[in-house]
Amino acid sequence: MTDSEYWARYYEVTVDRPSWETVKRAIGLFAADDTAASSPRFAVDLGCGAGRDARELLRAGWRVLAVDREPGAIEVLLAATPPEQRPALETRVEDLATVKLPACDLLNASLSLPFLAEDLFWPTWERALASLRVGGRVSAMLFGDHDGSFADASMTCPPPQKIRETLSSFEIEHWIDREEDTQTALGEPHHFHMVELVARRLK
Repeated sequence: MTDSEYWARYYEVTVDRPSWETVKRAIGLFAADDTAASSPRFAVDLGCGAGRDARELLRAGWRVLAVDREPGAIEVLLAATPPEQRPALETRVEDLATVKLPACDLLNASLSLPFLAEDLFWPTWERALASLRVGGRVSAMLFGDHDGSFADASMTCPPPQKIRETLSSFEIEHWIDREEDTQTALGEPHHFHMVELVARRLK
């Protein structure tokens, strides 16, 4: 199975799955902040895949820029987005390590950044955090250093404490560090070490 075939199968399996809890939590936190908001918030979904999180944001009334390196991801996202929501959706087929990130209220990255090698992961993570306006939030799902992919040099699975250290100018509003033996979306056995977070930029 080629890389593109693998991801095509992944999108097929995940397109109808609900959004991740991290993005739902971030949407709820903004809703509590925005009782007097007059314009839609703007989110960047970095590594959008089949669009489960992007479409959750659209349903909540957000404007969304969805970015993925795979053209197939964008095709699935567009096909699954109701026509009335498409005006609020912008898409880009670009590499996560080089895409120019606009200023945003929410930077969402669910299980996407770990697929960058370490020399690309940290600069991309720093650029992502820097793209947030003061008061903006990052919602992310990353792999920790006990994950089954730790030995794969093409991926990055940092210690959770190292991730926390990059958030010194943020208020961490949600943090889960968990491990479990389960299966990937395509049914492959895997030991997951997940770091799930939502954090608000203070300065």
